[in-house]
Amino acid sequence: MSEILKISAKEPQQNVIDYAASFVDRGEIVSIPTDTFYGISADPFNLKAVERIFQVKGRPETRALPILVSSIEQAVTLARDVSDAFLHLAHTFWPGALTLVVEATHRLPLKVTGNTGRVALRWANSAIATALIEASDGPVTGTSANLSGHPSCTNVEELMGQLGGRIPLILDAGDTGGTLASTIVRLDGDRWSIARQGALPDAEIQKAMESA
Repeated sequence: MSEILKISAKEPQQNVIDYAASFVDRGEIVSIPTDTFYGISADPFNLKAVERIFQVKGRPETRALPILVSSIEQAVTLARDVSDAFLHLAHTFWPGALTLVVEATHRLPLKVTGNTGRVALRWANSAIATALIEASDGPVTGTSANLSGHPSCTNVEELMGQLGGRIPLILDAGDTGGTLASTIVRLDGDRWSIARQGALPDAEIQKAMESA
C-alpha cells in the first residue's frame, strides 16, 4: 500500500518534508508534485533506488533519469565542462519548466544516465521539490510518476490509477495544473537544440540565446 500525506504546495510542512527525506535517505522512492506533473524522487547516487524507479515505471534502462536540483551551483556539480550557454539559460529560466541535457560528471552513476553519459537537469519552480532536496542534502531524481509510455499525472488519483501500491510514499498537494512537460534543451558546448517542446515556448529560448 502507498502511504499518502497531504502537503501544502506553497508552504510545505517541514515535518512532512523531513519524513519524505527519511525515505530518500534510506534508498526508498517517493512521489512529489512539481510545477508540471507528479514525479518520482530518489537518491540518484543510490543504485538500488535507481533500479527501483526503472522497475516501477517499466522504463527502458537506456533512458536517462532526469535530476532535480535546488540551485544552479548544485547543477554545476553534476555537469562536466559547464558552458556559457548552460549558465545563461539556467540564470534566465530557472527555477522553471526548462530541462538542460549536458555531459554528466563522473560523480553520477552511469545507470542514472541510461548509459549515455549525459544527464537532464532541472530546477523546478516547486517549493516541495526544493525543500525535499535541501532536507535530503542533495539532488533527487525527477522522472514523471507514471508507467512508461502512459500519460503524466497531475493529481494523486491519476497516479494511483497507474502506480498504486508501487510507491511507498506519495505527497499530495492536489492537482498541479500542469498541461505540458518541461521543455528540454540539449547542449553540446555552446551549441543548443530543442530536444522536446514543452511548457517553455521555443521562441523564449531563441530570444534568450540571441541576447546572450
